[in-house]
Amino acid sequence: MIEELIILTQIIFITIILTADNAVIVGSIASNFVPKNRKQIILWGVIGAFVFKIFFAIFATFLFEFYFIKILGGLLLVWIVNDLRKDLVDIKNIKPSVKKTKQPSYINSIGKVLFADLMISFDNVIGVVAAAQGYFGYMIFGLILSVILTFVGLYAYAKIIIKSVLIKN
Repeated sequence: MIEELIILTQIIFITIILTADNAVIVGSIASNFVPKNRKQIILWGVIGAFVFKIFFAIFATFLFEFYFIKILGGLLLVWIVNDLRKDLVDIKNIKPSVKKTKQPSYINSIGKVLFADLMISFDNVIGVVAAAQGYFGYMIFGLILSVILTFVGLYAYAKIIIKSVLIKN
């Protein structure tokens, strides 16, 4: 009983920590858009996270055998964060002018969201599967919790960014 409680606690912490990454990246991308498009990008982020997590959960046991896949996932995550950092620096450096600034490409942003979901979902599933230690029900619980937290986190983070931008302007 205590072992199962420890496993469940580990799954919850892993899910919260790794879901926060997803919320920050996707929320930052979505915050650059008008509310209608923002909601669509967040929806794509949630759908992507759900689909990729299911896919990786099915193949997690097989993927666990290859350490280089974990390294590749981490390197790709660093690349995504660096790309997002460049976008945020560019937005911050734009000075108000008479010209309207061009909104980022909607399709390109959805691509970034899905790519980020792919990498982050991989890390999340590997963490949850490792923590579950063979308990299938706990693994499913961790994945469902992750999708719920992804949606809530994305929506909340996008709202926080939007409010901070409105306050500055």
